Amino acid sequence: MSDIIQLLPDSVANQIAAGEVIQRPASVIKELVENAIDAGATKIDVIVLDSGKTRIQVVDNGCGMSATDARLSFERHATSKIRKADDLFSLHTMGFRGEALASIAAVAQVELRTRQEGEELGTSLSINGSQFEGQEPCSCPVGSNFVVNNIFYNVPARRRFLKSNSTELNNIITAFERIVLVYPNISFTLRNNDAEIFNLKAVGIRQRIIDVFGKRLNQELLPLEVDTVLAKITGFVGKPTSSRKKGAQQYFFVNNRYMKHPYFHKAVQNAYDRLVPVGEQVPYFIYFDVPTEGIDVNIHPTKTEIKFENEQEIWQILLAAVKESVGLFSEVPKLDFSPGDDIDIPVYDPSKQPVQPQVKVNPQFNPFGNQNNHAEHAPANWEDLYAGLTPAKQNEEAIFDSQADDLYSERAPAHYQYKGMYIMTAVKSGLMIIDQHRAHMRVLFEQYKRQIETKTGNKQKLLFPDIVHLSASGINTLSHIDEGMRGLGFEFTDLGHGDYAINSIPAGVEGMNAVKLVEDIIATADEQGSFSADEINTSLAMGLARDAAIPYGQVLNNAEIEDLVNGLFACSNPNYTPDGKKVISILAQQEIERILS
Repeated sequence: MSDIIQLLPDSVANQIAAGEVIQRPASVIKELVENAIDAGATKIDVIVLDSGKTRIQVVDNGCGMSATDARLSFERHATSKIRKADDLFSLHTMGFRGEALASIAAVAQVELRTRQEGEELGTSLSINGSQFEGQEPCSCPVGSNFVVNNIFYNVPARRRFLKSNSTELNNIITAFERIVLVYPNISFTLRNNDAEIFNLKAVGIRQRIIDVFGKRLNQELLPLEVDTVLAKITGFVGKPTSSRKKGAQQYFFVNNRYMKHPYFHKAVQNAYDRLVPVGEQVPYFIYFDVPTEGIDVNIHPTKTEIKFENEQEIWQILLAAVKESVGLFSEVPKLDFSPGDDIDIPVYDPSKQPVQPQVKVNPQFNPFGNQNNHAEHAPANWEDLYAGLTPAKQNEEAIFDSQADDLYSERAPAHYQYKGMYIMTAVKSGLMIIDQHRAHMRVLFEQYKRQIETKTGNKQKLLFPDIVHLSASGINTLSHIDEGMRGLGFEFTDLGHGDYAINSIPAGVEGMNAVKLVEDIIATADEQGSFSADEINTSLAMGLARDAAIPYGQVLNNAEIEDLVNGLFACSNPNYTPDGKKVISILAQQEIERILS
């Protein structure tokens, strides 16, 4: 039998490796920008065309590369960051594997122009799908200029699975934000199709956060700082009043590297227990500085999952630090004792003798007598005083009793509200239990979706427009859902710098916070990950329905319950909410009999 195992060509091996490292245009930007940071750059410019599908250009003023290093940098596992395996546990750079440039060159057309300080000429080289095409001297500034064209041009299956331009741009913005929040001492710019998205100057950490997410966030941040042997934790956490259902900015960084850590996230949430409503989250920007030998970053290709040696101890430190930060700045609601209603107590004067209270009694007073001197205190004739009121009261009681009899005889046996959360109704097969919040959400969802599609949504003008500030990704999302928002009844005015005036909102939601409502809807649309017409309409209707639905704990009268039940069963799918949660459950008659047997 002939041998069947063979070595894969380098081009194929590089494409396989690229599948882990380079997943979308945002991955290319992340790797190139991190390399620029490791090169000591103080200014980094990122320019993308068609959300990175057509072109990605990263320009930095770092140390640059020699001609030999520039050529060698595109080989697999070629790196200047480590020399031996032990170096993996003392990393001080963003990259270290030597896979990024090789992976990028395997799935795109790459051009590099670079020059070192002190050299008269730089070098220019081009690589096409791992195939080296040429290298020659060139004139260029100190630093590196990477141009990546037509990502996945030689892997059609991967290119087909790229999302829309808006979704890919949001992914780029997310990756970009995770880097700029760690390096406030570096200037960054990001442009897409000649439109400037970010222009960030070198500042401090707090100012960088404000530059990225808006001035409004500045009023919601509390400083966090604790220094222990195991870890130094700094950063900012949000006030309890800054909580929101969706779209809260939450970032963990360890040794200047972004990470995802659900366990530490739970510590932050526990610190806000009973301070924020259930289901809402607060923003935080938390930076860990731990000894390099105490973490392992080499467990995932994207380096976002990091293992800690003293995870439980750091969890306790983080929990205590956040609790202290919230308590130190008196952000817990407190009683307000107004001095306006205080009793006026006179100042003690030792020169004055206190007057002893005396009780005066009139021995001639007889409350049952008819003395003339007390006639003015006696009430008028009781029958004359209340004449005319008794018949009216009797009529009202009679009317109320008749209405109550009709109400209970018709509806009370049919519906029952349990703890302001569930509606119980007897059906032929047993007992039907309806989640009132989810039921109302389903009803409103179909109503809002019809309004969007037919553009018949009624709107309520605001006397004083509210101002909402959106992040770069939020602005991108709003640009694609603006038409649907107007169909619902929203009207916006662009004030510039990410600020929008909310001029009108849909009729029926006047009592809600317009700013939070818009932020939740945009966050819901952003989570969809795609911006097709139907998906936009669905996410808009679902976001508004979720916020406008009857909350748990609200007591409904029988007429409201009847309207809700009738509206639910008029829906196309009364059994589930738009996001797939169960609305109705039936407790079978046999199950009830079994429980009571």
